Amino acid sequence: MHDQQQSSSQAWWKELTPYHWFVFAMASAAWLFDCLDQQIFLLFRNSALEQLMPDGTDATVIKKFGGYATSIFVMGWATGGLIFGSLGDRFGRARMLTVTVLLYSLFTGLSALSVGWLDFAIYRFITGLGVGGVFGLAVALVADTLPDKARPGALGLLQALSAVGNITAGLISMWMGGMIKAGSISPDHAWKIAFLIGAVPAFLCVFIQVRLKEPEKWVKARAASATSGSATKLGSYSSLLGMERWRRPALLGMMLCISGVIGLWGIGFFAPELVGDVITASLKEKGLAEQQVQAAATQWKGINSIVQNLGAFFGMMAFTALAQKIGRKPAFAIGFIGALITTYGYFMFFNGVGHIWMSAVMGFFQLALFAGFAIYLPELFPTQLRSTGTSFCYNVGRFIAASGPFTLGLLQQQLAKGATNAAEKLVAFRSACQWMSLVFLLGLVALAFLPETKGRPLPEDA
Repeated sequence: MHDQQQSSSQAWWKELTPYHWFVFAMASAAWLFDCLDQQIFLLFRNSALEQLMPDGTDATVIKKFGGYATSIFVMGWATGGLIFGSLGDRFGRARMLTVTVLLYSLFTGLSALSVGWLDFAIYRFITGLGVGGVFGLAVALVADTLPDKARPGALGLLQALSAVGNITAGLISMWMGGMIKAGSISPDHAWKIAFLIGAVPAFLCVFIQVRLKEPEKWVKARAASATSGSATKLGSYSSLLGMERWRRPALLGMMLCISGVIGLWGIGFFAPELVGDVITASLKEKGLAEQQVQAAATQWKGINSIVQNLGAFFGMMAFTALAQKIGRKPAFAIGFIGALITTYGYFMFFNGVGHIWMSAVMGFFQLALFAGFAIYLPELFPTQLRSTGTSFCYNVGRFIAASGPFTLGLLQQQLAKGATNAAEKLVAFRSACQWMSLVFLLGLVALAFLPETKGRPLPEDA
Protein backbone atom coordinates (compact mmCIF):
# COMPACT_ATOMS: atom_id res chain seq x y z
CA MET A 1 0.00 0.00 0.00
CA HIS A 2 1.29 3.45 -0.85
CA ASP A 3 1.77 5.81 2.06
CA GLN A 4 -1.42 7.82 2.46
CA GLN A 5 0.67 10.86 3.25
CA GLN A 6 2.46 10.56 -0.07
CA SER A 7 -0.60 9.67 -2.16
CA SER A 8 -1.52 13.28 -2.74
CA SER A 9 0.68 16.19 -3.74
CA GLN A 10 -1.54 18.52 -1.71
CA ALA A 11 0.09 19.85 1.47
CA TRP A 12 -1.33 18.26 4.62
CA TRP A 13 -2.57 21.53 6.09
CA LYS A 14 -4.84 22.14 3.09
CA GLU A 15 -6.88 19.15 4.28
CA LEU A 16 -7.96 20.98 7.44
CA THR A 17 -11.24 22.76 8.15
CA PRO A 18 -11.43 25.73 10.57
CA TYR A 19 -12.51 23.35 13.33
CA HIS A 20 -9.58 21.03 12.58
CA TRP A 21 -7.31 24.03 13.00
CA PHE A 22 -8.98 24.88 16.30
CA VAL A 23 -8.43 21.38 17.64
CA PHE A 24 -4.83 21.41 16.47
CA ALA A 25 -4.27 24.84 18.05
CA MET A 26 -5.76 23.84 21.41
CA ALA A 27 -3.86 20.54 21.58
CA SER A 28 -0.61 22.23 20.52
CA ALA A 29 -1.07 25.06 23.03
CA ALA A 30 -1.71 22.58 25.85
CA TRP A 31 1.55 20.78 25.03
CA LEU A 32 3.49 24.01 24.32
CA PHE A 33 2.61 25.50 27.73
CA ASP A 34 3.27 22.13 29.32
CA CYS A 35 6.82 22.28 27.94
CA LEU A 36 7.16 25.91 29.07
CA ASP A 37 6.51 24.79 32.65
CA GLN A 38 8.93 21.87 32.32
CA GLN A 39 11.68 24.15 31.07
CA ILE A 40 11.10 26.79 33.76
CA PHE A 41 11.71 24.05 36.31
CA LEU A 42 14.91 22.95 34.57
CA LEU A 43 16.30 26.47 34.25
CA PHE A 44 15.49 27.58 37.79
CA ARG A 45 15.82 24.26 39.62
CA ASN A 46 19.27 25.03 41.02
CA SER A 47 18.42 28.64 41.91
CA ALA A 48 15.36 27.43 43.85
CA LEU A 49 17.30 24.75 45.72
CA GLU A 50 20.15 27.12 46.58
CA GLN A 51 17.58 29.13 48.55
CA LEU A 52 15.49 26.24 49.85
CA MET A 53 18.42 24.12 51.06
CA PRO A 54 20.23 25.04 54.32
CA ASP A 55 22.84 27.79 54.10
CA GLY A 56 26.30 26.58 53.17
CA THR A 57 25.10 23.45 51.34
CA ASP A 58 27.80 22.23 48.94
CA ALA A 59 27.14 22.73 45.21
CA THR A 60 27.51 19.00 44.55
CA VAL A 61 24.80 18.25 47.14
CA ILE A 62 22.51 20.86 45.56
CA LYS A 63 23.00 19.17 42.16
CA LYS A 64 22.21 15.81 43.76
CA PHE A 65 18.97 17.14 45.26
CA GLY A 66 18.23 18.76 41.90
CA GLY A 67 18.42 15.25 40.47
CA TYR A 68 16.08 13.98 43.20
CA ALA A 69 13.57 16.78 42.49
CA THR A 70 13.73 15.94 38.79
CA SER A 71 13.20 12.25 39.48
CA ILE A 72 10.17 13.03 41.66
CA PHE A 73 8.78 15.28 38.92
CA VAL A 74 9.28 12.55 36.31
CA MET A 75 7.62 9.98 38.60
CA GLY A 76 4.60 12.28 38.88
CA TRP A 77 4.69 12.55 35.11
CA ALA A 78 4.60 8.76 34.79
CA THR A 79 1.74 8.44 37.28
CA GLY A 80 -0.26 11.13 35.50
CA GLY A 81 0.31 9.40 32.19
CA LEU A 82 -1.12 6.16 33.58
CA ILE A 83 -4.16 7.81 35.12
CA PHE A 84 -5.14 10.35 32.48
CA GLY A 85 -4.28 8.15 29.50
CA SER A 86 -6.90 5.64 30.61
CA LEU A 87 -9.40 8.34 31.63
CA GLY A 88 -9.00 9.98 28.23
CA ASP A 89 -10.10 6.80 26.46
CA ARG A 90 -12.95 6.23 28.91
CA PHE A 91 -14.36 9.73 29.40
CA GLY A 92 -13.02 11.80 26.53
CA ARG A 93 -9.78 13.40 25.36
CA ALA A 94 -11.03 17.02 25.46
CA ARG A 95 -12.49 16.81 28.97
CA MET A 96 -9.38 15.25 30.49
CA LEU A 97 -7.07 17.64 28.63
CA THR A 98 -8.78 20.51 30.45
CA VAL A 99 -8.13 18.86 33.82
CA THR A 100 -4.46 18.17 33.11
CA VAL A 101 -3.69 21.71 31.89
CA LEU A 102 -5.34 23.20 34.97
CA LEU A 103 -3.39 20.82 37.22
CA TYR A 104 0.08 21.54 35.86
CA SER A 105 -0.54 25.28 35.63
CA LEU A 106 -1.73 25.75 39.20
CA PHE A 107 0.96 23.66 40.80
CA THR A 108 3.73 25.30 38.78
CA GLY A 109 2.53 28.57 40.29
CA LEU A 110 2.35 27.06 43.77
CA SER A 111 6.00 25.95 43.41
CA ALA A 112 6.92 29.63 43.82
CA LEU A 113 5.53 29.51 47.36
CA SER A 114 7.82 26.67 48.47
CA VAL A 115 9.60 27.16 51.79
CA GLY A 116 11.75 24.02 51.72
CA TRP A 117 12.94 21.15 49.54
CA LEU A 118 10.14 18.83 50.66
CA ASP A 119 7.15 20.99 49.70
CA PHE A 120 8.95 22.00 46.50
CA ALA A 121 9.25 18.30 45.61
CA ILE A 122 5.56 17.69 46.44
CA TYR A 123 4.48 20.54 44.16
CA ARG A 124 6.69 19.14 41.41
CA PHE A 125 5.12 15.69 41.76
CA ILE A 126 1.58 17.06 41.42
CA THR A 127 2.68 19.27 38.51
CA GLY A 128 4.04 16.09 36.95
CA LEU A 129 0.62 14.43 37.19
CA GLY A 130 -0.81 17.08 34.87
CA VAL A 131 2.24 17.19 32.61
CA GLY A 132 2.14 13.42 32.19
CA GLY A 133 -1.47 13.42 31.08
CA VAL A 134 -1.22 16.08 28.39
CA PHE A 135 0.91 14.37 25.73
CA GLY A 136 -1.18 11.22 25.26
CA LEU A 137 -4.44 13.18 25.36
CA ALA A 138 -3.29 15.88 22.93
CA VAL A 139 -1.83 13.35 20.48
CA ALA A 140 -4.92 11.10 20.60
CA LEU A 141 -7.20 14.12 20.16
CA VAL A 142 -5.37 15.23 17.02
CA ALA A 143 -4.98 11.68 15.65
CA ASP A 144 -8.71 10.97 16.03
CA THR A 145 -9.96 14.36 14.78
CA LEU A 146 -7.78 15.29 11.80
CA PRO A 147 -7.89 13.55 8.38
CA ASP A 148 -5.52 10.59 7.99
CA LYS A 149 -3.44 12.36 5.34
CA ALA A 150 -2.83 15.28 7.68
CA ARG A 151 -2.12 13.22 10.81
CA PRO A 152 1.69 12.63 10.63
CA GLY A 153 2.49 16.20 9.57
CA ALA A 154 0.19 17.70 12.19
CA LEU A 155 1.54 15.50 15.01
CA GLY A 156 5.13 16.26 14.04
CA LEU A 157 4.38 19.99 14.07
CA LEU A 158 2.54 19.69 17.40
CA GLN A 159 5.68 18.21 18.91
CA ALA A 160 7.95 20.74 17.17
CA LEU A 161 5.92 23.62 18.61
CA SER A 162 6.87 22.38 22.08
CA ALA A 163 10.23 23.99 21.33
CA VAL A 164 8.44 27.36 21.31
CA GLY A 165 7.44 26.76 24.93
CA ASN A 166 11.01 25.83 25.78
CA ILE A 167 12.39 28.89 23.99
CA THR A 168 9.92 31.12 25.85
CA ALA A 169 11.27 29.73 29.12
CA GLY A 170 14.76 30.62 27.92
CA LEU A 171 13.63 34.19 27.21
CA ILE A 172 12.16 34.35 30.71
CA SER A 173 15.54 33.23 32.10
CA MET A 174 17.33 35.94 30.09
CA TRP A 175 14.81 38.52 31.31
CA MET A 176 15.33 37.45 34.91
CA GLY A 177 19.10 37.66 34.41
CA GLY A 178 18.78 41.19 33.04
CA MET A 179 16.65 42.25 36.01
CA ILE A 180 19.15 40.76 38.45
CA LYS A 181 21.97 42.61 36.70
CA ALA A 182 20.02 45.88 36.85
CA GLY A 183 19.29 45.37 40.52
CA SER A 184 15.52 45.29 39.95
CA ILE A 185 15.19 41.90 41.65
CA SER A 186 17.43 39.67 43.71
CA PRO A 187 18.52 36.18 42.61
CA ASP A 188 16.38 34.82 45.47
CA HIS A 189 13.21 36.17 43.84
CA ALA A 190 13.92 35.46 40.16
CA TRP A 191 13.01 31.77 40.33
CA LYS A 192 9.74 32.55 42.15
CA ILE A 193 8.67 35.04 39.49
CA ALA A 194 9.49 32.51 36.76
CA PHE A 195 7.32 29.81 38.37
CA LEU A 196 4.44 32.26 38.78
CA ILE A 197 4.63 33.10 35.07
CA GLY A 198 4.28 29.37 34.42
CA ALA A 199 0.82 29.44 36.05
CA VAL A 200 -0.66 31.60 33.27
CA PRO A 201 -1.67 28.67 30.98
CA ALA A 202 -4.49 27.82 33.42
CA PHE A 203 -6.54 30.33 31.46
CA LEU A 204 -6.23 28.07 28.41
CA CYS A 205 -8.69 25.69 30.09
CA VAL A 206 -11.52 28.18 29.59
CA PHE A 207 -11.08 28.12 25.81
CA ILE A 208 -10.83 24.33 25.73
CA GLN A 209 -14.08 23.94 27.66
CA VAL A 210 -16.07 26.37 25.50
CA ARG A 211 -15.69 24.86 22.03
CA LEU A 212 -13.62 21.70 22.05
CA LYS A 213 -15.68 18.59 21.28
CA GLU A 214 -14.82 14.93 21.57
CA PRO A 215 -13.67 13.35 18.27
CA GLU A 216 -16.44 11.65 16.30
CA LYS A 217 -14.20 8.59 15.94
CA TRP A 218 -13.95 8.28 19.74
CA VAL A 219 -17.70 8.84 20.21
CA LYS A 220 -18.44 5.99 17.78
CA ALA A 221 -15.85 3.73 19.43
CA ARG A 222 -17.41 4.34 22.85
CA ALA A 223 -20.88 3.56 21.54
CA ALA A 224 -19.67 0.41 19.79
CA SER A 225 -17.82 -0.74 22.90
CA ALA A 226 -20.98 -0.37 24.97
CA THR A 227 -23.18 -2.36 22.58
CA SER A 228 -21.00 -4.90 20.76
CA GLY A 229 -19.10 -6.52 23.58
CA SER A 230 -15.74 -5.82 21.87
CA ALA A 231 -12.79 -7.66 23.36
CA THR A 232 -10.87 -4.38 23.48
CA LYS A 233 -12.33 -2.23 26.27
CA LEU A 234 -12.06 1.56 26.38
CA GLY A 235 -9.03 2.68 28.37
CA SER A 236 -8.48 -0.82 29.77
CA TYR A 237 -4.99 -1.85 30.89
CA SER A 238 -6.18 -5.45 30.94
CA SER A 239 -6.89 -5.11 27.21
CA LEU A 240 -3.63 -3.26 26.54
CA LEU A 241 -1.41 -5.69 28.43
CA GLY A 242 -3.58 -8.82 28.40
CA MET A 243 -3.97 -9.12 24.64
CA GLU A 244 -0.85 -10.12 22.70
CA ARG A 245 -1.90 -7.91 19.79
CA TRP A 246 -1.49 -4.76 21.91
CA ARG A 247 0.91 -5.94 24.64
CA ARG A 248 3.91 -6.37 22.33
CA PRO A 249 3.82 -2.85 20.82
CA ALA A 250 3.05 -1.39 24.27
CA LEU A 251 6.11 -2.93 25.94
CA LEU A 252 8.48 -2.33 23.01
CA GLY A 253 7.14 1.20 22.55
CA MET A 254 7.80 1.81 26.23
CA MET A 255 11.44 0.69 25.78
CA LEU A 256 11.77 3.01 22.80
CA CYS A 257 10.55 5.94 24.88
CA ILE A 258 12.65 5.08 27.94
CA SER A 259 15.79 5.51 25.86
CA GLY A 260 14.76 8.93 24.58
CA VAL A 261 13.37 10.14 27.90
CA ILE A 262 16.42 9.18 29.96
CA GLY A 263 18.65 10.67 27.27
CA LEU A 264 16.80 13.97 27.43
CA TRP A 265 15.74 14.26 31.08
CA GLY A 266 18.60 12.33 32.63
CA ILE A 267 21.34 13.99 30.56
CA GLY A 268 20.38 16.55 27.90
CA PHE A 269 18.32 18.76 30.19
CA PHE A 270 21.24 19.01 32.61
CA ALA A 271 22.98 21.20 30.01
CA PRO A 272 22.04 24.36 32.02
CA GLU A 273 24.15 23.06 34.92
CA LEU A 274 27.17 22.58 32.65
CA VAL A 275 26.69 25.98 31.01
CA GLY A 276 26.15 27.68 34.38
CA ASP A 277 29.24 26.07 35.89
CA VAL A 278 31.47 26.90 32.92
CA ILE A 279 30.28 30.52 32.75
CA THR A 280 30.49 30.96 36.53
CA ALA A 281 34.04 29.62 36.64
CA SER A 282 35.23 31.87 33.81
CA LEU A 283 33.65 35.01 35.30
CA LYS A 284 34.99 34.34 38.78
CA GLU A 285 38.46 34.10 37.29
CA LYS A 286 37.95 37.63 35.98
CA GLY A 287 37.16 38.85 39.50
CA LEU A 288 33.56 39.93 38.90
CA ALA A 289 31.20 40.51 41.82
CA GLU A 290 28.96 37.62 42.89
CA GLN A 291 25.73 39.31 41.72
CA GLN A 292 27.24 39.98 38.29
CA VAL A 293 28.35 36.35 38.06
CA GLN A 294 24.85 35.09 38.96
CA ALA A 295 23.19 37.49 36.51
CA ALA A 296 25.48 36.41 33.65
CA ALA A 297 25.06 32.70 34.45
CA THR A 298 21.25 33.08 34.49
CA GLN A 299 21.30 34.91 31.15
CA TRP A 300 23.59 32.37 29.49
CA LYS A 301 21.47 29.48 30.74
CA GLY A 302 18.56 31.16 28.98
CA ILE A 303 20.58 31.69 25.79
CA ASN A 304 21.68 28.06 25.87
CA SER A 305 18.07 26.91 26.28
CA ILE A 306 16.99 29.00 23.29
CA VAL A 307 19.82 27.67 21.13
CA GLN A 308 19.18 24.08 22.24
CA ASN A 309 15.49 24.35 21.45
CA LEU A 310 15.97 26.11 18.13
CA GLY A 311 17.98 23.07 17.17
CA ALA A 312 15.19 20.90 18.60
CA PHE A 313 12.54 22.61 16.47
CA PHE A 314 14.42 21.94 13.26
CA GLY A 315 15.27 18.41 14.41
CA MET A 316 11.61 17.59 14.99
CA MET A 317 10.57 19.05 11.65
CA ALA A 318 13.37 17.10 9.93
CA PHE A 319 12.28 13.87 11.63
CA THR A 320 8.67 14.46 10.53
CA ALA A 321 9.71 14.85 6.89
CA LEU A 322 12.13 11.93 7.05
CA ALA A 323 9.60 9.59 8.71
CA GLN A 324 7.13 10.23 5.91
CA LYS A 325 9.75 9.78 3.20
CA ILE A 326 11.82 6.76 4.30
CA GLY A 327 9.75 5.32 7.14
CA ARG A 328 9.41 5.59 10.92
CA LYS A 329 12.05 2.99 11.82
CA PRO A 330 14.91 4.30 9.63
CA ALA A 331 14.22 7.82 10.91
CA PHE A 332 14.39 6.59 14.51
CA ALA A 333 17.65 4.74 13.84
CA ILE A 334 19.29 7.91 12.49
CA GLY A 335 17.91 9.86 15.46
CA PHE A 336 19.22 7.50 18.16
CA ILE A 337 22.70 7.24 16.63
CA GLY A 338 22.88 11.03 16.19
CA ALA A 339 21.69 11.60 19.78
CA LEU A 340 24.36 9.28 21.18
CA ILE A 341 27.21 10.93 19.27
CA THR A 342 26.18 14.53 19.89
CA THR A 343 25.33 14.07 23.59
CA TYR A 344 28.63 12.35 24.32
CA GLY A 345 30.51 15.02 22.38
CA TYR A 346 28.68 17.91 24.04
CA PHE A 347 29.62 16.92 27.57
CA MET A 348 33.17 16.16 26.49
CA PHE A 349 33.94 19.33 24.53
CA PHE A 350 31.66 22.18 25.68
CA ASN A 351 33.94 24.70 27.35
CA GLY A 352 32.57 28.21 26.92
CA VAL A 353 30.20 30.56 25.11
CA GLY A 354 32.02 29.95 21.82
CA HIS A 355 30.74 26.36 21.92
CA ILE A 356 27.08 27.29 22.42
CA TRP A 357 26.32 26.01 18.90
CA MET A 358 26.87 22.50 20.21
CA SER A 359 23.66 22.84 22.22
CA ALA A 360 21.71 23.28 18.98
CA VAL A 361 23.23 20.12 17.47
CA MET A 362 22.50 18.06 20.59
CA GLY A 363 18.96 19.47 20.78
CA PHE A 364 18.40 18.66 17.09
CA PHE A 365 18.93 14.93 17.58
CA GLN A 366 17.64 14.45 21.13
CA LEU A 367 14.31 16.19 20.54
CA ALA A 368 13.89 14.84 16.99
CA LEU A 369 13.10 11.50 18.64
CA PHE A 370 10.11 13.05 20.38
CA ALA A 371 8.52 14.04 17.08
CA GLY A 372 8.85 10.36 16.26
CA PHE A 373 7.00 9.41 19.45
CA ALA A 374 4.13 11.77 18.55
CA ILE A 375 3.82 10.33 15.03
CA TYR A 376 4.55 6.67 15.72
CA LEU A 377 2.86 5.78 19.02
CA PRO A 378 -0.76 6.53 17.95
CA GLU A 379 -0.17 4.29 14.91
CA LEU A 380 0.36 1.28 17.19
CA PHE A 381 -3.03 1.26 18.97
CA PRO A 382 -6.79 1.28 18.16
CA THR A 383 -9.18 4.14 19.03
CA GLN A 384 -10.31 2.37 22.22
CA LEU A 385 -6.72 2.30 23.50
CA ARG A 386 -5.05 5.15 21.61
CA SER A 387 -4.71 7.53 24.56
CA THR A 388 -3.99 4.68 26.98
CA GLY A 389 -1.35 3.03 24.78
CA THR A 390 0.34 6.27 23.77
CA SER A 391 0.47 7.47 27.39
CA PHE A 392 1.67 4.06 28.58
CA CYS A 393 4.64 4.08 26.20
CA TYR A 394 5.53 7.73 26.58
CA ASN A 395 4.93 8.12 30.30
CA VAL A 396 4.95 4.82 32.19
CA GLY A 397 8.50 4.23 31.11
CA ARG A 398 9.28 7.34 33.11
CA PHE A 399 9.08 5.30 36.30
CA ILE A 400 12.26 3.71 34.99
CA ALA A 401 13.44 6.93 33.34
CA ALA A 402 13.07 8.72 36.67
CA SER A 403 16.16 6.81 37.72
CA GLY A 404 18.11 8.77 35.11
CA PRO A 405 18.63 12.03 37.05
CA PHE A 406 18.98 10.02 40.27
CA THR A 407 21.62 7.77 38.69
CA LEU A 408 23.38 10.77 37.19
CA GLY A 409 23.57 12.41 40.62
CA LEU A 410 24.94 9.29 42.28
CA LEU A 411 27.37 8.61 39.42
CA GLN A 412 28.62 12.18 39.56
CA GLN A 413 29.03 11.97 43.33
CA GLN A 414 30.98 8.72 42.97
CA LEU A 415 33.22 10.15 40.25
CA ALA A 416 33.73 13.33 42.29
CA LYS A 417 35.18 11.46 45.28
CA GLY A 418 38.50 12.99 46.11
CA ALA A 419 37.72 16.14 44.11
CA THR A 420 39.03 19.16 45.98
CA ASN A 421 37.80 22.04 43.84
CA ALA A 422 35.02 23.12 41.47
CA ALA A 423 37.05 22.25 38.35
CA GLU A 424 37.53 18.62 39.43
CA LYS A 425 33.83 18.32 40.33
CA LEU A 426 32.92 19.65 36.88
CA VAL A 427 35.09 16.96 35.28
CA ALA A 428 33.17 14.33 37.27
CA PHE A 429 29.86 15.80 36.08
CA ARG A 430 31.01 15.65 32.45
CA SER A 431 32.12 12.02 32.82
CA ALA A 432 28.83 10.98 34.40
CA CYS A 433 26.86 12.50 31.50
CA GLN A 434 29.11 10.81 28.93
CA TRP A 435 28.56 7.36 30.45
CA MET A 436 24.81 7.96 30.72
CA SER A 437 24.57 8.83 27.00
CA LEU A 438 24.98 5.12 26.17
CA VAL A 439 21.27 4.73 27.05
CA PHE A 440 20.41 5.74 23.46
CA LEU A 441 21.55 2.25 22.41
CA LEU A 442 18.47 0.83 24.17
CA GLY A 443 16.28 2.60 21.64
CA LEU A 444 18.03 0.85 18.78
CA VAL A 445 17.42 -2.53 20.43
CA ALA A 446 13.68 -1.87 20.87
CA LEU A 447 13.42 -0.54 17.33
CA ALA A 448 14.60 -3.85 15.88
CA PHE A 449 11.46 -5.63 17.15
CA LEU A 450 8.84 -2.96 16.39
CA PRO A 451 6.74 -2.84 13.18
CA GLU A 452 7.04 -0.26 10.42
CA THR A 453 3.77 1.72 10.20
CA LYS A 454 4.45 3.97 7.23
CA GLY A 455 1.63 3.62 4.73
CA ARG A 456 -0.55 1.49 7.00
CA PRO A 457 -4.00 2.51 8.31
CA LEU A 458 -4.46 3.02 12.04
CA PRO A 459 -5.05 -0.34 13.75
CA GLU A 460 -8.57 -0.97 14.93
CA ASP A 461 -10.11 -3.86 16.82
CA ALA A 462 -11.43 -6.22 14.15
